[in-house]
Amino acid sequence: MIKRALVFFLGIAVLAGSAMALSLNGAGATFPYPLYSKWFSVYKNQSGVQVNYAPIGSGGGIRQFTAGVVDFGGTDAFMTDGEIDAASNDVIHIPTVAGAVAVVTNIGVGGLKLDGETLAAIFLGGIKKWNDPKIAELNPGVNFPDKNILVVHRSDSSGTSDIFTNYLAKVSSKWASQVGAGKSVAWPTGVGGKGNPGVAGAVKNNEGSIGYVEEAYAETNQLDMTAIKNKAGKYVLPSVAGTISAMAAGVSKIPADFRGNILNQAGKSTYPICGLTWLVVHQKQRNAEKSAALKAMLTWALNDGKKYAAELFYAPLPENLKNKVLKVVNSIE
Repeated sequence: MIKRALVFFLGIAVLAGSAMALSLNGAGATFPYPLYSKWFSVYKNQSGVQVNYAPIGSGGGIRQFTAGVVDFGGTDAFMTDGEIDAASNDVIHIPTVAGAVAVVTNIGVGGLKLDGETLAAIFLGGIKKWNDPKIAELNPGVNFPDKNILVVHRSDSSGTSDIFTNYLAKVSSKWASQVGAGKSVAWPTGVGGKGNPGVAGAVKNNEGSIGYVEEAYAETNQLDMTAIKNKAGKYVLPSVAGTISAMAAGVSKIPADFRGNILNQAGKSTYPICGLTWLVVHQKQRNAEKSAALKAMLTWALNDGKKYAAELFYAPLPENLKNKVLKVVNSIE
């Protein structure tokens, strides 16, 4: 018989013996996958615990979590009250990091600047050419090609889409009334790509295209990123610093259950299209071993894991928010 003794590894409690043999399974958002892949690889090497994560999109992650297929879900769109009810009503949201949604293009023109209204007009299909006067007005002196714009959006249920469309709804009344916001919307124009990798690949392979991906995918694919006009009237490129600024401005507005957003925050250096990403878990686990394994992994991610965030283009949680989240992690039974 394997002895089930509570031991401490790297300052966090895990179960010896049987719990060390446990694997944790998750699925969901592609937005944080570059970081989660790093985390779970390092965590296995340090703890011996295998954490499997399938990047299938936020909607897919919520569905698999609700069905009990996985131990945790990953999502960049917090679950609605109805989704929580469907998942047995003991769901807790654990924000892990924040990231920027970059607007990426393939037009051979670097340093593109767009404001929210013009960006919304492009994704509405109202602006069809790159040399449209509205784009030219925001970019004086730039010689844009007389080329059709190809909009690339997500084809799957996506938290990245939720962040992006909620931003567009905040800055464009026309977008808000005609399309709205959510993980899945009826896109007025364009073609779809599955996951952040699918959108990045479609933009990279199609001249004249524009799309939206988490900053890590823009950086690793060497895609041209667009400077977006923020609330202070400054054009700001996606960056970890711009995301940290968005969190600093928005953290006080995040509710106790952590279901909030940090979009279009104040500050001259703030990037306006930023979002938190969450792991969703059941507060009441089926057994003590699974509970201890989840708590240990989440505690490690929030503490030790944060040092890997910036190098992969994510922003770690500020200390005041992180400490609140750790208290919720400790409430897992």
